[in-house]
Amino acid sequence: MSAASRPLIVSDCDEVLLHMVSHFKDWLAESQGVDFTLEGNNFADAMRWQESGEPVGEEEIWRLLGRFFDTEMPRQMAIPGAIDALNSLAEIADVVILTNLVDKRREMRAQQLAEHGLNVRVFTNQGPKGPALAAIVEEYQPSHTIFIDDLAQHHRSAKETVVGITTLHLCGEPMLAPHIDCAHVAGDADARIDTWDEALPWIRAQLERQGALQGKDGR
Repeated sequence: MSAASRPLIVSDCDEVLLHMVSHFKDWLAESQGVDFTLEGNNFADAMRWQESGEPVGEEEIWRLLGRFFDTEMPRQMAIPGAIDALNSLAEIADVVILTNLVDKRREMRAQQLAEHGLNVRVFTNQGPKGPALAAIVEEYQPSHTIFIDDLAQHHRSAKETVVGITTLHLCGEPMLAPHIDCAHVAGDADARIDTWDEALPWIRAQLERQGALQGKDGR
């Protein structure tokens, strides 16, 4: 049976596989003169200039985020269990990354993940992920697809765009997890699990339930 009939795992990266916002917070305080204090789920309101206490404007937030990814990606540490989990899943499924970075950073992200021990194909995207996810599914023609992301809006986009997909809302960053909207509560994710120790057996169980695994090696 061809590799195209394998199940497909499509995972986000930041806060799913790698910590991001905690490193971003440290970098802002160390070198950019910005304090980051998240008290709700509004990322923009969390950033204030240390000198004036004024909120950082939207344009400047995007500039700082871009500079972080251009210069600070080596400081991003892996979410506990994430890399081992995806490498384990890669034995029975095709595994790809769908990350909301601009296209010029795709190779940087792929190299970053390789340095953590995960060698997988990386797709970049801007905006809702449903259309990009649909294109990936069209290319791979999998037996079943599981989509993993930390943001509720991407689960909603996925469910609206791809028929029959299974979605897992996972946020491995304790600084963010209590504050973000829950896609499972909203009805757009099949589960909300924030640790890979629990997520990996759940994913395997979903593939078995869907009959997506053809044999020991997933073929």
